[in-house]
Amino acid sequence: MSAVSEIEAGTGIGTDATEAATTPSAASPAPCEAAELAPRARFLPSLAAVYRAQLSRARVARIPLLFVATFQSVGIMILMRGVVDGGNEARAVVAGSSVLVVAFVALNLLAQYFGQLRASGGLDHYATLPVPPASVVLGAAAAYASFTVPGTLVTAGVGCALFGLPMGNLWVLAAVIPLAGAALAGLGAALGLLAPRPELATLLGQLGMSAALLLGVLPSERMPAVISYARDLLPSTYGVEAFARTFDAHPDWAAVVRDLGVCAGVGIVSLGVATWAYRRAAVR
Repeated sequence: MSAVSEIEAGTGIGTDATEAATTPSAASPAPCEAAELAPRARFLPSLAAVYRAQLSRARVARIPLLFVATFQSVGIMILMRGVVDGGNEARAVVAGSSVLVVAFVALNLLAQYFGQLRASGGLDHYATLPVPPASVVLGAAAAYASFTVPGTLVTAGVGCALFGLPMGNLWVLAAVIPLAGAALAGLGAALGLLAPRPELATLLGQLGMSAALLLGVLPSERMPAVISYARDLLPSTYGVEAFARTFDAHPDWAAVVRDLGVCAGVGIVSLGVATWAYRRAAVR
């Protein structure tokens, strides 16, 4: 008899007992299996959900500010009416004041919103949701840009009446508002997410809106050459130029499409930067 057999015989532990000890009994609980996580939400449904949530949340707080933006732009046109007689300068004032409403909401307010969201820890809430980061940025940007539509239309209509400009091509605002709004909203979101403090985000948003006011509303013919180069760096000026060209008797539609294409390209880049800034801020 081998040593192992002697130990089993002496202790009463045989083969059957060994198998019983190593086999789980029927009464013992079964091991828990890890639950599968739900699949990540798709981009378009996530974008629509974030857009509706931001639109309903910001409606009450932002509508008074939209009236302020519209009143501000109309007041600028009334002041410029005593300085500008007509012609290209009148077209620049009306187009610049209309796009200024977009800059006030999409650039200034969105920079403040993302700056406060980052400082208050609100990004942690979005980071826990199974939604793509791009849908959060685009949804918030689209919601804020939506508030600019009525103010821009009112400003453009009042400006055309003040300076005697034709209203037949105001339909082009259907392209100017979303494209210029996308470029400015992406810039505002990036400023708010990259700013280390919400106060600095507010300051950067105010500076951006002031640049849109000075470089977009004032006629470029009266600016120094150095300032005119700075206009080329501001994406909203391309929306201003595109809208101003439509007041001509025979608009250069190829130039209008080119300017709107620049807005679209800048919008893609700025929203991409804002998405990267969102990922960077959410992981901290």
